[in-house]
Amino acid sequence: MDSPQQVTASPQPQSSAVRVGLTQNAAREQLSKYGPNEITRSEGVSPWKIFAGQFKGAMIWLLIGACVLSAVLGEISDSIAILAIVVINALVGFFQEYRSERAVLALRSMTAPRARVLRDGSTQMLAATQIVPDDLLLLEAGDITAADARLIEAHALTVIEAALTGESLPSEKSVAPVADDAPLAERSDRVFMGTAVATGTGVAQVVATGMQTELGKIAHLLATTTDEATPLQQRLERVGRSLLWLCLGIVAVVALVGLLRARPWLEVLLTSVSLAVAAVPEGLAATVTIALAVGVQRMVQRHVLVRRLPSVETLGCTTVICTDKTGTLTTGVMAVRELWGADHTKVLMAAAACCDAELGKDGKPGTGDPTELAILAAAAERGIDRAQLERDNPRRETHPFDSIRKRMSILRADGVLYVKGAVELLVPVCSGNSDAALKAATDMAARGLRVLAVAVGHSSEETELDLLGLIAMADPPRTEAIEAVAQARAAGIRTVMITGDHPVTANAIAREIGILRAGEDASELVHARATPQQKLDIVRSWKARGEIVAMTGDGVNDAPALREAHIGIAMGKGGTEVTREASDMILTDDNFASIVAAVREGRGVYDNIRKTLVYLLAGNSGELMVMLSASLLGLPLPLLPLQLLWINLVTDGLPALALVVDPPDPEVLARPPRKPDEAMLGRAEWRLIIFTGIIQTAVTLGVFVWALRDRNVEEARNEAFTVLVFGELFRAFGARSTTRHFWEVGMLSNLPLLGVVVGSSLVQIAIHHIPFTQKLFDLGTISLADCALSVALGLIPLSAVELYKRWTRPAP
Repeated sequence: MDSPQQVTASPQPQSSAVRVGLTQNAAREQLSKYGPNEITRSEGVSPWKIFAGQFKGAMIWLLIGACVLSAVLGEISDSIAILAIVVINALVGFFQEYRSERAVLALRSMTAPRARVLRDGSTQMLAATQIVPDDLLLLEAGDITAADARLIEAHALTVIEAALTGESLPSEKSVAPVADDAPLAERSDRVFMGTAVATGTGVAQVVATGMQTELGKIAHLLATTTDEATPLQQRLERVGRSLLWLCLGIVAVVALVGLLRARPWLEVLLTSVSLAVAAVPEGLAATVTIALAVGVQRMVQRHVLVRRLPSVETLGCTTVICTDKTGTLTTGVMAVRELWGADHTKVLMAAAACCDAELGKDGKPGTGDPTELAILAAAAERGIDRAQLERDNPRRETHPFDSIRKRMSILRADGVLYVKGAVELLVPVCSGNSDAALKAATDMAARGLRVLAVAVGHSSEETELDLLGLIAMADPPRTEAIEAVAQARAAGIRTVMITGDHPVTANAIAREIGILRAGEDASELVHARATPQQKLDIVRSWKARGEIVAMTGDGVNDAPALREAHIGIAMGKGGTEVTREASDMILTDDNFASIVAAVREGRGVYDNIRKTLVYLLAGNSGELMVMLSASLLGLPLPLLPLQLLWINLVTDGLPALALVVDPPDPEVLARPPRKPDEAMLGRAEWRLIIFTGIIQTAVTLGVFVWALRDRNVEEARNEAFTVLVFGELFRAFGARSTTRHFWEVGMLSNLPLLGVVVGSSLVQIAIHHIPFTQKLFDLGTISLADCALSVALGLIPLSAVELYKRWTRPAP
């Protein structure tokens, strides 16, 4: 991204009497000096670079090496099969990662396409890119602000800045000066690029354009964020490197033994290829992709749309969720929470009589100020209909809200003046128990509620008013969010609130939802009035402590932090396009509870990948030990390279694909998150892999040696091949759990696996009798007796694994 120029504009406000704006010559000079008023962007990653990136892993290079070696030895079928695996894996990865970097482009789409300015004393409509510092912007309701500007005139002006500041209500604007270093949400004397004028009119002098605007600074922050490999990618890369060195070491040992025994070099190379094929779990890449894809589909049912596959598993090891407040933890809609006064119905009736908003019908959203909509909704629950009120008691005179009086009033046909406004300015001009009202209002405000006073008068003047009561409103917590925060806490996940709202409001909601409990440090769990840079720093600080961070957000101000987090989660309903493009996942219902549900699915995905990896490596270790033992004992090759490839891709690969669709363990959220540096395969997993491999080796090699006594090598290989295949297939039932027996898990609880095992068993028998496959795999027919023997021997590894579980299972 281009380095932004430093723009320092010190506007000299022009009075309304002499206001003429810039001259055309001055505007051209400014445009030449500061450049167009637009958000610049960096060049995206080319498709070729993304595709080339798919060939970086150790596992891929192991496969490429086996492919080349097979081709050199003339094993063309083996080479083509392995090459197909590499290409398919690369294409899958390419299409998962290939997406245009549209976050900054989306920022550009938020800016105003055109703007009204005053130049040479006349109003002109210009392309927003032509706006320059010191231009005078003319603002009215519905406008998108074209640049950052300081107000020199404001009439009942409010601006919607939620996407930029996180403030849930429209911001009131005035010309009263505010310090330059004040928080963004408190700079009431300025308007910012990309924000929308809600009410009123104004004139503002431009102080920053393009990349120097607050929106431009966010675009610059986006360019400074970093994308890191996910924990799953890191763990699989470590497994791949381990397999690569193991494979090279074993091949070197076998080659050395062969040469010392003066074996023909072609035989040594063929043995090396066989060992390489046996060592590499060719189906692993596809299995991981399927596991993640299944997780994606399950998350869709939980209202989570996944944009990047690896993020499915990353969410499962999340330790910190940094979340926005408005619309995620709360409903996003203002509601009346409390009433104070002698007659609550009368308070609501008087307040409804002083509203301009309109409630929606048939489930459609209403129009108007959110505060008034909340009042009208509460009034409607008590049978007070504003439309009926207008018909029965039409208005005669209206005094709109302004930032000085901070109240509005409506005189109606009954001669009553209905007034609502800020407590601190309305209560002092009312008769009644003002001390009690002020005390009640202070208590409500301390709990994060927005309080309005309601009064009535008997003339058109706002004097000698009678105080009726107080209305306290807030954006209420989602009911399900309270439960979800508790579930996250039980699962060992911290929930951190980051919001643009006022600290009092933020702390009150945090306590109500359960994020902040007695004795906990509010400064660590609740961050109010947070700027985009502060949000980014918060995420980085948690990452620096070794945490896996998920970040949610809906506004433009959230986009840099979303990009920086391990998992960026955008809002689907209320979120901006910028935020969605910077995210890894999108909540289609904008609900925090959906995040916790997705964490459950993510943990289930990891569990499935881990047990599938153990299943595949146990099979590969068995194959490797069979081939290595035969070589060291001076026996013929028990299995040919293409037979090993068939086992890895079909016999092991298909059950592995069925294993990854297992549903998550019901208790998956009852355990703490995995440590970020935890190995995917720990000591327990490696012990099971080695134990299983030894059992499978003993059975397969034993059959091969036994068959060699009275049969030729092809027939002995025939028998060993079939026994190994049945052993791998049946063992898949025991791979579903490391603690529970397969009959406890339930044979019918994973029907795809049952179908794969039965179907693959029939296919295995069939390839011994089809001429084409007999020639391809160098096989002969298998008798019914040999088939029965192979099935019986194939059950031995499964039985051994179940006994191993009983031996290692913790005592109840």
